[in-house]
Amino acid sequence: MRRNIVHSGADALIYEIRQIVGIAKNIQDLGVPITWENIGDPIQKGEAIVPWMKEIVQGLVQENKSWAYTATQGDEGTRKFLANKVNERGGAQITHDDILFFNGLGDAVAKIFGFMRREARILGPSPAYSTLSSAEAAHSGYEHLTYKLNPDNEWMPDLEDIENKVKYNDSIAGILLINPDNPTGAVYPKEVIYEIVKICEKYDIILICDETYAHVNYSEGGSIHLSEVIGDKVCGFSLRSISKEFPWPGARCGWLEIFNRKNDPVFDRYIKSLLDAKMLEVCSTTLPQLSIPRVYSHPEFIPHLKRRNEKFKKRAEKATRAFDGIEGVKVVQPKGAFYLTVLFEEGALKDNMFLPIANVKVKEYVEPLLSKAALDRRFVLHLLASAGICVVPLSSFCCSLNGFRVTLLEEDDSKFDEIYKTLAESIKTYLRS
Repeated sequence: MRRNIVHSGADALIYEIRQIVGIAKNIQDLGVPITWENIGDPIQKGEAIVPWMKEIVQGLVQENKSWAYTATQGDEGTRKFLANKVNERGGAQITHDDILFFNGLGDAVAKIFGFMRREARILGPSPAYSTLSSAEAAHSGYEHLTYKLNPDNEWMPDLEDIENKVKYNDSIAGILLINPDNPTGAVYPKEVIYEIVKICEKYDIILICDETYAHVNYSEGGSIHLSEVIGDKVCGFSLRSISKEFPWPGARCGWLEIFNRKNDPVFDRYIKSLLDAKMLEVCSTTLPQLSIPRVYSHPEFIPHLKRRNEKFKKRAEKATRAFDGIEGVKVVQPKGAFYLTVLFEEGALKDNMFLPIANVKVKEYVEPLLSKAALDRRFVLHLLASAGICVVPLSSFCCSLNGFRVTLLEEDDSKFDEIYKTLAESIKTYLRS
């Protein structure tokens, strides 16, 4: 072509969580059954939607308004309901005009970075969640800027690392948190979030918090929302969704809760640009928006969340125990979300380690993929070819540490036990090879 039409950040659009599916499906076609542990879809892993929630959605389908457009920002009644929920927490106070709906948080993230000035950078955690890190890198045309999560301190953010990077890099316009965190399962206490708020206030930058898993929290302290901590000075917003907590991932329904918008005219104009972008596509999907007040207000919703959290807590405990006593491996028990990160200690992995691959065709297919693979990706490929378990390497989460992420979603208890037993045995075999 006479003009290069490829965006300078195109190579940053990497989503290993789904990209590894192509390799896994090829291996499956060659005769190895695959256990899918790469993506956080509770429905795919066997969770059944509770009957009362289905009844709500079925009832809404019978209402003509669920087939119509909503207001561009989202259904007004739902936005008023959500604003009241925020205000009930007793922290930052908002109105329904501070709620903005999107077709899932993937859509929100694309617009958050797509309409941000290219020179403005957002500092995010490492390990990072791929949707956020790839979008930030693609918008800037450079590698995603990260701060460290410390596995020796329950995967807590390294506050000194955050402040140093903000202080000495004036391109940083904001800090990103994921709480509870994906992929580590860490849950940040109020004190940690407050320290980050103070950094944002000191350097006059925004604070973004991905709260996708706010209601998938089985820590002792429970959920701490950004609205409870951000105060009345720092500008920022939370990302919320029904995909993991109903769960309804296929609804593609997410929203922003925007705080202290009027404190800064630049931030206010930026938020207006997000709304203007929504106007170009009219609105987000109506039906799931209308379900939110009815589901959240249902008398069974809180018990439903409690039962799910108890379930994930037990699985987190059981999964963590599966790796007890394995030298060269570190596992921090998750306290939220539904993932577990297995970390290989420094120097534990070598590029000549292997797992036996019984299927000759699979072995021939995988071997060329190993030559330039990161050390943890080599293990993940061997695991896939040998045991048929599809996990995601930690190096794919914008991270220099070696490890992998696996889910806590398998509903069949015996299969869950077998998955983690196989993972533990595979690691031991690999490290001995």
